[in-house]
Amino acid sequence: MLRLIRLLLLLPPSIMLSLRPCPSPCLCYESSDLVDCRSQGLEQVPPGVPRGTWLLDLSGNRVREVRSDSFVGLWSLKFLLMSNNSVHALHPQSLSTLQFLEKLDLSFNRLRWLPQDFTLHLSSLQELRLDHNLMQHVDSSSLRHCDNLRRLDLSHNRIRTIDTKAFTSLSRLRLLNLEGNRLNALEDGLLSRQQSLEVLLLGRNNVSAIEAEALAPLRSLTLLGLQGNQLQHVKFKTFLKLRTVSTHLQMSRNPWICDCDLQRVFSKIQYVRHLHVEDYRAILCHAPPQQAGSTLASMDSQLCMAETASVLVITITVMLAVIGALVKAERNRKSKQAASDAESADK
Repeated sequence: MLRLIRLLLLLPPSIMLSLRPCPSPCLCYESSDLVDCRSQGLEQVPPGVPRGTWLLDLSGNRVREVRSDSFVGLWSLKFLLMSNNSVHALHPQSLSTLQFLEKLDLSFNRLRWLPQDFTLHLSSLQELRLDHNLMQHVDSSSLRHCDNLRRLDLSHNRIRTIDTKAFTSLSRLRLLNLEGNRLNALEDGLLSRQQSLEVLLLGRNNVSAIEAEALAPLRSLTLLGLQGNQLQHVKFKTFLKLRTVSTHLQMSRNPWICDCDLQRVFSKIQYVRHLHVEDYRAILCHAPPQQAGSTLASMDSQLCMAETASVLVITITVMLAVIGALVKAERNRKSKQAASDAESADK
């Protein structure tokens, strides 16, 4: 379908439809019901878009606001492309007539939030792009009507928090892109309904913790991107709860503390048949200082051996100290006993 759209956009103006009105300065292509308004300097959605239009491309303009009457009558619209504008406000009713819309692209705009019930009339929507905006929070009401959504891109915003129920209605979601935000943790319950999710991208956030049950519902996950976060340690049980056929993990570019516990976690993960750490050899140690810059793979079992040696040294040191104390105590006892015996003999 996307290939067809690209081909149609390359058609020459000579086959432009001349029998029905076309908003200036857009191009309306004959038999395709496609309206091309790309990069025309438009500051608002132009009036007069033909009612039978199924694709409207408004990308690369200067639209700042989507008003309540922007798409009135466009019942047939399936693809609405508005990337690279300056949209900062969406009227709650602006999308109310787009019940058959399948793809909405609002990437590279200036949206700071989504109106409540933003998707109320978008029951047919399958792909939603909201990447490269200024959003800081995703609430529980904005996306609750997208039962058919397959792809959701929220990457490269400023998102710090997401309501636990924000994705509850997205049970058919297959791709969720949250890269390049400011999330601190992957919380239990956030993905509780995402049994169909295949790709979860969380790279380049501030994630320092993955809660125990956060990944458990993801029965179909094939790719989990966690690179470029703030992870120092992870728990093996967290990943063991991924009951999938095959899942690839991306975990490099985190400030890992390379110790025996971390070595054991990754060793166990590699023995689990359905888990594959794609970038294991690129995982670098951040601490302790003597391991900083070394790859975890190059440490192999040395970390646990070093820890065992340290424990043995400490144990031996403690034992020697105890033995020394006992010997000293025994000597003191004997000295006192000898002194006592000598005193008794003098009497």
